[in-house]
Amino acid sequence: MSDYSVRELPLFPLPDVVLFPQQLLPLHIFESRYRMLLRSVLEADRRFGVIRVDPETGYTADVGCCAEVLQHQTSDDGRSYIVTIGQQRFRLLNTTRETPYRMAMVSWIEDEPVINQERLMGLKDQVSGALKDVVALTAKLQGRHVELPADLPDLPRELSFWIGAHLDNRAAAEQQTLLELTDTHDRLYRQFEMLDHTRRQLAARTVLMDLK
Repeated sequence: MSDYSVRELPLFPLPDVVLFPQQLLPLHIFESRYRMLLRSVLEADRRFGVIRVDPETGYTADVGCCAEVLQHQTSDDGRSYIVTIGQQRFRLLNTTRETPYRMAMVSWIEDEPVINQERLMGLKDQVSGALKDVVALTAKLQGRHVELPADLPDLPRELSFWIGAHLDNRAAAEQQTLLELTDTHDRLYRQFEMLDHTRRQLAARTVLMDLK
């Protein structure tokens, strides 16, 4: 893990929402404190931190992702609809204030340098293959056309972030674990195990369906 710099960042804690780098996150801003946060970041560098809160325990994660506002629209009643994109991941260092919204000192984190590029690319190809199989089997079971996006990332790190962002929305704890990993190979290997397990389950179901 590499910490390149430290800065103060306004935080937007969200229940079971995990933002990944280069992934889009639309948000509806209606609480007065977050309206203030939005006005503040639009006057600055348009960035704030998105961080997961466990709705059952109230625990705030130690690692989040910086969001940059791409589009914003404010209605007459003061509510705003914004589209953000994930930038760098960060680790919370300490809270500098709680009101009107939380501010914290954070340090940026990046993945560790790749030691064996050939091994990583091989794993990336395995993950891509498992992902395509899961999509194809799901489409067959559901009797509908399902396709992966044409712009699916081809680079290992970016692919791992895309997969992390598109896990089932009930998998926030797993998404948080993936976000916190700083080894691209570890993240992809964990995703391959999940996808391969799902692929085997779906394949068994399609066999049963074909027998009927």
